[in-house]
Amino acid sequence: MLRLDLREEDIRSIEKLVDELAGRYSSVEEPEFQREAGVYAQELPRALRRDLREFHLGEPTGILVVSGLPVDDDELGPTPAHWKTKPDASPSLRYDIAFYLVASLLGEPIAWATQQAGRVMHDIFPIKEHEHEQIGWGSDELLTWHTEDAFHPLRTDYLGLMCLRNPDDVETTAADIADVRIDDETRRILSEPRFRILPDNSHRPENQVGADAEDPLVEQLRRRSVERVERALAEPEPVQVLFGSPEDPYVRIDPYYMEGVQGPEEQRALETFCAAVDAAMGGVVLTPGDMLFIDNYRVVHGRKPFRARFDGTDRWLRRLNVARDLRKSRDSRLTAASRVIY
Repeated sequence: MLRLDLREEDIRSIEKLVDELAGRYSSVEEPEFQREAGVYAQELPRALRRDLREFHLGEPTGILVVSGLPVDDDELGPTPAHWKTKPDASPSLRYDIAFYLVASLLGEPIAWATQQAGRVMHDIFPIKEHEHEQIGWGSDELLTWHTEDAFHPLRTDYLGLMCLRNPDDVETTAADIADVRIDDETRRILSEPRFRILPDNSHRPENQVGADAEDPLVEQLRRRSVERVERALAEPEPVQVLFGSPEDPYVRIDPYYMEGVQGPEEQRALETFCAAVDAAMGGVVLTPGDMLFIDNYRVVHGRKPFRARFDGTDRWLRRLNVARDLRKSRDSRLTAASRVIY
């Protein structure tokens, strides 16, 4: 894991950019802000840009933490009870802007029509009705390690998490595929398109919210998105768990959502691999202001369980999915500049 500690002059530089943008935009969801973010990101401190560039090239690790940005806990107010009921004027706006700018050094933040009403930046905090589920809004259960949106061919290249509040020191778990040791036969089986991954709960119809679309094309894309999830649930297509370079592979896996849909040989290989990942697993406790970036092609991640209080003081993260190339999802987005994948 690579850690970059921001210096005082770095923080002042970032806050100056945030001041300017916070005076012009009320949300990172505004299309004009999203257009401008990549330009303003080039004004971030050079050391930060250099480290993000190295990370983008895959060196030397698939896990990066940027630390040091101050967070005013009183300014944030209480941790929301649900992302559906958050006020339009986000109390985390200044932190959202800083996080979005840093993430823009890796690519273009994207959104899913099937997650959090199509917002680009997501909230991660415990929600009462989901506390026992394998989902980012859970708490009581161990969030089993996985690659993000593993079932989807347009899954993100990088996952970004920014910590706003973590009073219980909840650990985010992670393991880089480069540190996982398996035998040649297991590697061979995992490298063949023989494994099925179901959509996770956050993409499923019961957790989707969206208003009726006035634009027929938007409605058409939305229906197609829902149909893709339903098809993946009913008849998941076989994929490789390991792919790319045989000597230095990428990984695509979500063990919890692969249970019961593999053949005996595939299941044995999966169990062997999971044991090897467990042996390589590490973790990091994020503190307010920390930004964690994970290479979603190299690293699996999860979360340790914790006891949520649901009283406004619980752990609160912001999340971004970042694509290296928007063009690969063009047939699933409304316009070339839009960020929402249907």
